[in-house]
Amino acid sequence: MTDRLRELTAAGVAVWLDDLSRTRLSSGGLDQLRREKHVAGVTTNPTIFAKALKDADEYDWQVRDLAAREVQVEEAVRMLTTYDVRWACDVMRPSYDGSAGVDGRVSIEVDPRLAHDTLKTVAEAKALWWLVDRPNLFIKIPATEAGLPAITATLAEGISVNVTLIFGLDRYSQVMEAFLAGLEQAKANGHDLSTIGSVASFFVSRVDSEIDKRLEKIGSAEAKGLRGKAAVANARLAYERYAEVFASDRWRALADAGAHPQRPLWASTSTKNPDYRDVIYVEELIAPGTVNTMPEPVIHAYADHGETRGDTVTDGYDEARQVFADLESIGVDMADVIATLEREGVEKFEASWQELLDGVRTSLEAAQRGGKA
Repeated sequence: MTDRLRELTAAGVAVWLDDLSRTRLSSGGLDQLRREKHVAGVTTNPTIFAKALKDADEYDWQVRDLAAREVQVEEAVRMLTTYDVRWACDVMRPSYDGSAGVDGRVSIEVDPRLAHDTLKTVAEAKALWWLVDRPNLFIKIPATEAGLPAITATLAEGISVNVTLIFGLDRYSQVMEAFLAGLEQAKANGHDLSTIGSVASFFVSRVDSEIDKRLEKIGSAEAKGLRGKAAVANARLAYERYAEVFASDRWRALADAGAHPQRPLWASTSTKNPDYRDVIYVEELIAPGTVNTMPEPVIHAYADHGETRGDTVTDGYDEARQVFADLESIGVDMADVIATLEREGVEKFEASWQELLDGVRTSLEAAQRGGKA
């Protein structure tokens, strides 16, 4: 049988899982994906944790212990989520060791309510790094305006960072600048750059969802003909910028000091529109030195019928620019699209965080009453 995920990995795309739960850990499911499906990393977010804690009984014993200690709800959330992430880091450690620290990473996100507060984001990043205490951890920091200096400051402490919620090209350029500045400061602070990792999570399918909605509203044949093209075009042009930055003299000086590049990570890669191929955001974004983080159904779909056609990104730059020229010509305001997506992205994660807090609070109160956590 064709091992399609092996082919994808060989083409330079690291396959990561966009999910985590204690059930997945205790059942050995994550380790099985690592061994059998070439999964080389894990990403989490508040939505994933909110679902995991709501759906599983395996957290009950820890909730009861936290309730007995009268731990406050926000600290309880940290204890519950860092427990899972620490465990996942241990499961993924063979991938970390086997890739000299490039893969085998597991991400945990700072409280999204801090997305517009630089100082608190850095403090939370340092606290999570200390709590998990594993070298293959990534701290997820959103690419908001306040997040950019937080990225630099966190990297300067020698802490590895997954920059999340990137939608636009200009913001992505700012993220890479924040990364380079952070590594330069880390070097000045005496940190070993070879131990510091980073990815830049560029969101894909949400771009199509937002732009397709606007194209439907415009309603012309030309507009409808552009549906499903913007997200891939956007990501391809992001990779073009990545290639330029990481061919610069500034980057080479850091690479000579042992630094690893900040890889583009394609996030939000499940297809939202059933009319589109279910693995389109994998097949059309194959390029060396990238990561594609997928929900498990997408991993299995690619293993079943994904097509690895070599590099599907770098020959598409001119076509991608034409897509954006066409979008502009019919009145799609890309600056407004990107601003909307960033705002909604933070709001969605804030809502999921609140759901997580509410669920843990309910469980703590039940445990304190002597009922089921």
